Amino acid sequence: MDGRRISASPRPCCGRRVVAKKRPRGGDGFVNSVRKIQRREICSKRDRAFSMSDAQERFRNIRLQEEYDTHDPKGHCGMVLSFLKKRSKIIEIVAAHDIVFALAQSGICAAFSRETNQRICFLNVSPDEVIRSLFYNKNNDSLITVSVYASDNFSSLKCRTTRIEYIRRGKPDAGFALFESESLKWPGFVEFDDVNGKVLTYSAQDSIYKVFDLKNYTLLYSISDKNVQEIKISPGIMLLIFTKACGHVPLKILSIEDGTVLKTFNHLLHRNKKVDFIEQFNEKLLVKQENENLQILDVRIYLTLF
Repeated sequence: MDGRRISASPRPCCGRRVVAKKRPRGGDGFVNSVRKIQRREICSKRDRAFSMSDAQERFRNIRLQEEYDTHDPKGHCGMVLSFLKKRSKIIEIVAAHDIVFALAQSGICAAFSRETNQRICFLNVSPDEVIRSLFYNKNNDSLITVSVYASDNFSSLKCRTTRIEYIRRGKPDAGFALFESESLKWPGFVEFDDVNGKVLTYSAQDSIYKVFDLKNYTLLYSISDKNVQEIKISPGIMLLIFTKACGHVPLKILSIEDGTVLKTFNHLLHRNKKVDFIEQFNEKLLVKQENENLQILDVRIYLTLF
C-alpha cells in the first residue's frame, strides 16, 4: 500500500537539496559491455561482481542538473519561529506536474518551477506554521499539507488542501482546511491511502477512527471501539487489531469501502510471550512473537474458509 501516516508529535529542526539527471554516454558501449562480462566471468563470485558493476554503471553518468534553495535568510512572511529561518536538511520531495515541492526538517516548505528553475512561493501561510508532511492528491490535483502550530504548542495536526493551479500562481493561501472537526492531538494521526483513495484519521480524545473519501473529503464511516490497538490498510480491506487476550489476539477484516465486517476471528498466540509486531502486507498477515518464528498467513483463507 502506498500510504503515509503522520502522527501528532513535535518535530526537531535543522538542511538542503539537489536534483540530478543523466548526461549522454560517450565511448564504445560494446567495449564496456564486453569488459563487464569479462569481469563477471573471471570473478570467483560471479553474480556478486556482475551486480556490483551493474549498479556502478547505472549511476556513473548521473550529474547535477539544477540546484534549488529553500533557505530564505530574511525570513518568510514575518516568521516568529527562529528555527524556520535556519538552514536544515530536506526530508520530503514531492513532484506534481511542472512543480517540485521541497520540505525541510525545520518545517519550511517551498515550491519551485521546473520550467524557470525559480522558487514560486513558500507554502507556510502562517508565521508560526511548521509543516510536518506533504501529500499530492492526484484525485483532484491538489497538495495536502499537514502542519502543527506554535500557538497550539505543536500539539495538534492541521490539514490543508490547495489546488496545484493556485500554487502555480503563487497563492498558497487560497486553499482550505480539512478535517476541522477532528481532534488530532498525540497520539492521534492522519493517514493517506493513495491505493484505495481514502483518508484514515484517529482522534485519541474519543478513541474514534474515521474514514474519508480522498476525492471530496466526505466522511464515509466511523469506527468507535476503545479496544482497537491498531489498524492496517491494504488494497480493498482493513485489518483491525484488538487488545491481546489470553492466548490469542482478536482480529477483524473490514471492507475499506463501507466498513462492513467481512470476518471476525482470533489468532492463537504463545502464552506469556510478547508480540513483537502484527503487520499486514497486501493479502498477507505477518505475526512475530518474542523468540518465535515469523508466521505468514494468507488473509484470503480467513475470508473464504472460516
